[in-house]
Amino acid sequence: MCTSLAFTGRYPCFGRNLDLEASFGEQVVLTPRGVPLTFRCLPRQEAHCAMIGMAHVAGGCPLYAEAVNEKGLYMAGLNFPGNACYFPHVDDGALEAAPYELIPWLLGQCASVAEAEPLLDRLRLLDEPFAPGLPLAPLHWHLSDGKTSLVLEPMAGGLRVYEDPVGVLTNNPPFDFHLTNLRQYLNLTAAAPENRFHPDLSLSPFGQGMGSLGLPGDPSPASRFIRAAFYKWNSPWTDSPDQRLAQFFHVLDGVAMTPGAVRTPTGELDRTLYACCLCPGPDRVDYYYKTEGNSRISAVTMDRAAMAGTELVAVPLRTDQDICWQN
Repeated sequence: MCTSLAFTGRYPCFGRNLDLEASFGEQVVLTPRGVPLTFRCLPRQEAHCAMIGMAHVAGGCPLYAEAVNEKGLYMAGLNFPGNACYFPHVDDGALEAAPYELIPWLLGQCASVAEAEPLLDRLRLLDEPFAPGLPLAPLHWHLSDGKTSLVLEPMAGGLRVYEDPVGVLTNNPPFDFHLTNLRQYLNLTAAAPENRFHPDLSLSPFGQGMGSLGLPGDPSPASRFIRAAFYKWNSPWTDSPDQRLAQFFHVLDGVAMTPGAVRTPTGELDRTLYACCLCPGPDRVDYYYKTEGNSRISAVTMDRAAMAGTELVAVPLRTDQDICWQN
């Protein structure tokens, strides 16, 4: 289970919680422009946009869970079991990519959602794992450029592409359900509620926060979608980068897994392994994260020098809690 957010507008930033029962060898990985990108069926990208995100590096290849490129285009893969459908290779002129290739392939060549859309129209996702022992994950994807957000869902009938006006993605059911489900929560408000029960009854709220009575609090994907959307759309989005960063993580905290609250069918704990916020700027991209074991925010930057590099850069995560003692 996972939650992805896209804050669009004047100060765009993106990020996600990655919820899983076990680590997948994740590190913050920078792929500079000078590292060639190779694919199974698609042309090699000798020159491409630089990108930074969380990935497992296998055989020198970054298998990104999410990333943003130097142009500010963000993409994240989220669990979509039971619905994700991949296909065998067919020599019919379609663009064919393995699911783990999708993030570097799009971010390597696209500066915006508009540039990505014509490629998505021709895309077929292949049922081909990276290597033995690394099976394909059933995924759908969140794509955003700070102005427009899309959801990409590989279904039995092909790749479905939805516009995402909410800027949120979780997991099952498919995205069109989540948009419809939002309509059941039209009454929610961050303001104090008004008496609509009956004008002849003198009724008033007896505590703060009663305008959001009915906001679902469980960790299911449908409930997290509603909760993340409510928190996101009621967020104070200030001119202060530090305050925006803090608010972004507050929203992610509101939909994170509390250890012990969710057990998988095999009895393992579903955990928020990390939460991240990706902030693109004109000269650099900053990747902020915190982990299950270390709630202090850490940061890795991709500046112009790093973008121009010729080798992958993998930064191990700070997973042990460090505490700022003040006396």
